Amino acid sequence: MHRRHQAVSLHQAAQDSPTFARLSELVRESSERLQSIQPLLPESLLPAVKAGPVDGATWCLLVSSNAAAAKVRQLLPALQSHLRSRGWEVNSIRLKVQIG
Repeated sequence: MHRRHQAVSLHQAAQDSPTFARLSELVRESSERLQSIQPLLPESLLPAVKAGPVDGATWCLLVSSNAAAAKVRQLLPALQSHLRSRGWEVNSIRLKVQIG
């Protein structure tokens, strides 16, 4: 038996697989959430904050340092309120420090 493997784009794979389609949707949603809150973040924090996974009503933000996490933690109530006003169900935002 001789198989030929053809390259498939990520977009095509996502369309052909419900699991990949859902994952792709979650990545897009997380990016949209981050874009939505960026105006609420101090400009100096923008490079330190990245979109993380969405898990139901919990969203994770990836931050580059403990200092950035401390500042973002102070803004969490405003960020959650902003996201809810935009139609996203966000009961909590987790912060994960990614050092390195």
